[in-house]
Amino acid sequence: MLIIGTSLPTPLYASYERAFGMSALGITLTVAVYAAAVIASLLVCGPLSDAYGYRIVLVCAFIVAVGGAVLLAAAGGPAWLFAGRAAQGLSVGAATGALTAGLVLTEPEGRHARASLIASAATTAGCGLGPVLGGALAQYAAAPRVLCYLVEIGLLMPAIAVILTLPAGLGVTGLGWQPRPPRVPAPIRRAFVIPAAVSCIAWSIAYVVLTLVPSYAAASLGGSNLLVDGSASGSLLLCAVAGQILFRSWDAGRAQAAGLALLVIGVLGLIAAGMLGSAPVLFATIAIAGLGQGIGFMGSLGRLNAIAPAAERAETVSMFYVVTYVGGGLATVGVGLLATRLTLTAAVQVFAAVFAAFGVMTLAALLAARDPARTAPAPDGAEPPDGMLADPRMT
Repeated sequence: MLIIGTSLPTPLYASYERAFGMSALGITLTVAVYAAAVIASLLVCGPLSDAYGYRIVLVCAFIVAVGGAVLLAAAGGPAWLFAGRAAQGLSVGAATGALTAGLVLTEPEGRHARASLIASAATTAGCGLGPVLGGALAQYAAAPRVLCYLVEIGLLMPAIAVILTLPAGLGVTGLGWQPRPPRVPAPIRRAFVIPAAVSCIAWSIAYVVLTLVPSYAAASLGGSNLLVDGSASGSLLLCAVAGQILFRSWDAGRAQAAGLALLVIGVLGLIAAGMLGSAPVLFATIAIAGLGQGIGFMGSLGRLNAIAPAAERAETVSMFYVVTYVGGGLATVGVGLLATRLTLTAAVQVFAAVFAAFGVMTLAALLAARDPARTAPAPDGAEPPDGMLADPRMT
């Protein structure tokens, strides 16, 4: 419910450009504001969750999310848009680590791999459903820049009620709270790098697709329908969820490798779709990239939950998302800056080429490190690598 709201604006960006006189760079800056707010909130609220428990942090985060939806519904200019996106970022940053770690702690049979799958699927599905819902309401219902946010408020209210049923002490580790600089527990720092890079690539591609593909589709294909535009971007993440469900039995190393390979194919397909001006090619390549995004992110999150020390899981997950959001925000703003010098179509194609190369290099590093990683002992308090003993299906 929380993540759906963060992607509702996706099909509306072209409308904001016209209504508020914003450029492609201005639109991508809304992503930068959102990502910066997420990162700041992650750094503060990861340790906060460990100190005071997940329930109080989540309730506050969802109340802030309601405030963000109100600001976006009332938006009369860019400042309102930036404020609403910042509030959404603060809420997601506060909630993400607690929600992910909370799923691990509350899984009835202690199957951490299953909890990781649910966490990645919920995050990805929310990002995919938001643009489709926002595009449908904007295209076919009244008040296109208002109604979708009122719907989001309606979704958040029962979510808050459910959060209030969580045990007050869930996630409390006994550690006192104090702001701490970004860090990863020393025993897992080397193992942390590859899953963090895979997640960064997966979500950088997803952010660019979510933010710019509606406009890219309109420029490349001609014409515009908000539902079609929203579906073009949202379908990437809906395909990602399908991939996570279909390949949920894969171990983390295999999932990360396959995800990277599909992401490389997918972003190269974006170049072909723009050159050919073909809707079928665009949707096909988004589907391939979506499968890669879902499988790769599932694998990276599964690997992270396997190596994270139990007492520092929420903080470690928060740092994982810091890397993810930094990469996604920088990539999206970079494409926006490039679009001020080139056309949007050319800017997206340059991005695709750069991230294809980045994906190939990360895949090579993953394959080189995979055998030692699978036989290395797990840190104290962590599951074995890839969560292989947490779920019988993973063997």
